[in-house]
Amino acid sequence: MATTADAEPLRQAGEDGHEDGDAATEGRAGDLVERTAATIRSWIITGTTRPGERLSEKSVAEALDVSRNTLREAFRVLTHENLLVRRPHAGVMVAVPTLASILDIYRVRRMVEGQALRGALPGHPATDIMRDAVATAERARDAQDWRAAGTANMEFHRGIVALCDSEHLDRLYATVSAELRLAFGLLANPEYLHAPYVARNARILELTLGGDSAAAAAELDDYLVQSERTVAAAYSRRTAPEAT
Repeated sequence: MATTADAEPLRQAGEDGHEDGDAATEGRAGDLVERTAATIRSWIITGTTRPGERLSEKSVAEALDVSRNTLREAFRVLTHENLLVRRPHAGVMVAVPTLASILDIYRVRRMVEGQALRGALPGHPATDIMRDAVATAERARDAQDWRAAGTANMEFHRGIVALCDSEHLDRLYATVSAELRLAFGLLANPEYLHAPYVARNARILELTLGGDSAAAAAELDDYLVQSERTVAAAYSRRTAPEAT
């Protein structure tokens, strides 16, 4: 699990875990809950936490330098997003995706990312996010750092969604990305998952920069079909009963 070194302290002056009825104080507390949830969500997106991992309330609160009350509210937000689950006598755990949720994630991805590419403009600033992500993934591939390659892949697809210029879609996709990383965590061999897509991301970027949005979207559609099959197969292997 992440430690204090993984995140900047989030505590703000005036956040003491108690409600005093003051609107400004309540607003600051609400902002702190959102930032705390965003940090834990980023741990999931980057693979710092893995499916089924228990999150110690004491350890996480100390790592983020927030009160237990703030952390519990952040946990509640992430539970509603299906990223965390609370189990009796076990505490808060990182969620393990179901096959239904995996299939739904890919349906959302095809709808959102495909439309984003079809309407993309070659000079859109979000292509810088995509370009940087491809370069990072190529370095990670060369170093055989597949966790970093997976994180760069998440960033590449965040860049695709950013082509839409929609804050609502950006927020939605942050949750989708976290759920997707949990699905990726089901694969025992991350190289098998990530290696083929480094070059495919580069190809999508090339087509987008060249103004061939239709071809970029078509490449993505094929890409997502392959990725979905890979992750679904990994899920099936994980849940198959052992031979007796």
